[in-house]
Amino acid sequence: MTEKLSEETRKTLLTPLFETGWAMCDDRDAIEKTFTFDDFVGAFGWMTQAAFWAEKWNHHPEWHNVYKTVEVVLTTHDVEGLSSLDVKLARKMDSLAEV
Repeated sequence: MTEKLSEETRKTLLTPLFETGWAMCDDRDAIEKTFTFDDFVGAFGWMTQAAFWAEKWNHHPEWHNVYKTVEVVLTTHDVEGLSSLDVKLARKMDSLAEV
């Protein structure tokens, strides 16, 4: 079963994500990031790759795409906040964007 991140674990796991552009959401226990690509095809291709991992891990992002930008919010609804699944998917999204 997935558990909400403890305060101690948050510091360890979230700090590296903050260094890559992720930030805490102001209104809830979630992280957010805006990814920008060269064009719509780049953005949509990245979303497709991320979707395969999200489906594999049964952990789906909240996201919004307009042309070459994708705004992503990650949270775990089952625990009403951040879990290790959010960290795992954020890391994967970052690595897919580097390609």
